[in-house]
Amino acid sequence: MPYSDLLKGRYSQIHREYFITFCCYKRTPFFASAKLAQLFCTTITTNEQACGCQWLTWVLMPDHFHGLVLLHHSDLSACIRHLKGCTAAMVNRQLQRRGKVWQSGFYDHALREDEQRIHIARYIVANPLRKGIVSSVRLYPYWNSVYL
Repeated sequence: MPYSDLLKGRYSQIHREYFITFCCYKRTPFFASAKLAQLFCTTITTNEQACGCQWLTWVLMPDHFHGLVLLHHSDLSACIRHLKGCTAAMVNRQLQRRGKVWQSGFYDHALREDEQRIHIARYIVANPLRKGIVSSVRLYPYWNSVYL
């Protein structure tokens, strides 16, 4: 899907929850490296503080990220731009390289009142199971959820 299609109808609303997905550039598995994955995970807190958001549930996969974010006083695009920018700089610094880390844009879905957060949280966190990376979520270290 072209990036321009992802922007159509995007509206950022404070106190709203969004299901987010974004992928590494050319699906490169940068975060198969434990060191890079751990550094990404520490960036979540920095992003929350800098952008006025709360990551309610998230999982970092080797080549993409899924999350459920609640905006407190931030713009959705600014929040994601900050997270992707900080982590891209960190990856490039660690790998002593220059270049793209993330694909342009991101997918978002604004949650409705009737959507079950616990089901969405389970879907997000179960991603390593569906991909066959681990046999139990307990064995996968790169996720967090306020619901589980």
